Amino acid sequence: MKKIAFFDAKPYDRPWFEKYGLEAGMEFKFFETKLNEDTVDLARGFDGVCAFVNDTVDAPVIDTLYDFGIRVVALRCAGFNQIDLKHAEGKLTVLRVPAYSPYAVAEHAMAMLLTSIRRIHKAYIRTRDFNFSLNGMTGFDLHGKTVGVVGTGRIGRVFIDICRGFGMHILAYDKYPAADLSVRYVPLEELFARSDIISLHCPLTEETYHLIDRSSMPALKRGVIIINTSRGALIDAEALLEGIKSRKIGAACLDVYEEESEWFFKDYSGHIVEDDVLARLISMPNVIVTSHQAFLTEEALSNIAETTVSNLTAFFSGAPLTNRVTPPKEPVGV
Repeated sequence: MKKIAFFDAKPYDRPWFEKYGLEAGMEFKFFETKLNEDTVDLARGFDGVCAFVNDTVDAPVIDTLYDFGIRVVALRCAGFNQIDLKHAEGKLTVLRVPAYSPYAVAEHAMAMLLTSIRRIHKAYIRTRDFNFSLNGMTGFDLHGKTVGVVGTGRIGRVFIDICRGFGMHILAYDKYPAADLSVRYVPLEELFARSDIISLHCPLTEETYHLIDRSSMPALKRGVIIINTSRGALIDAEALLEGIKSRKIGAACLDVYEEESEWFFKDYSGHIVEDDVLARLISMPNVIVTSHQAFLTEEALSNIAETTVSNLTAFFSGAPLTNRVTPPKEPVGV
């Protein structure tokens, strides 16, 4: 039986991984701590490691895992910016879950948008105090508005379909446009200038880091609503705060945050949050923050566990690795 060290474990992870792990003859040891240079020793004696979005699989961690005889890291997520792929090459095989439930994330993005523009979160609080006034609750129709979708992978495509159902005009940007997708692709600058709503569904790379920052802020349409259910560092959080204060940005719906690894997935309700930017964003009446929960549906959790276990089974059995992650190839001549 293969033993897998499972880091950053949450109560909702265990039933699914125990179920599929048992069926595959695999034993998961669940650690609540995140994987990093200080905790990597917990992986000693295991056959593999299972990591999540806020674990740190950098060069020192990779070298230590390799010294322990570990040769596989199974990411139970789609993104892989948390791992140094170049350093892992030749040492560790990195596997991921590319599509656990695009519907979960896309539906959450739309849920946040509707909550924001129709003031549902405010209405919920107000009516619980038996305050039935409608003052300050005016929203606007999505029908006829222009939404810019950055990233047209599986999640972006589902979000586009949802927006079509609302009768919205859709603009899209992707470094690699999809030939089979009936949508109007435009340069990023045009998407920024024309979109009433911008939803980010692209991976975090060197090119997309701080896609929205002080330099790109002037290109945005005044009053734009920004949705981010992808990776926090796509947006410069301080620049976002400045944009909200200056009224350049009309609202923000954030399921991810640039420095979320220090805060998300934990209960700080009885503590003072020392991240001033996060605290100020949450205090803004036109900002909705959820704690990286867009993926969190029963269907997604089942798919994540099943695919992760299948990835590990394929690795240990020598079968083809369809979900392997490799470092990007350097351009010819570089």
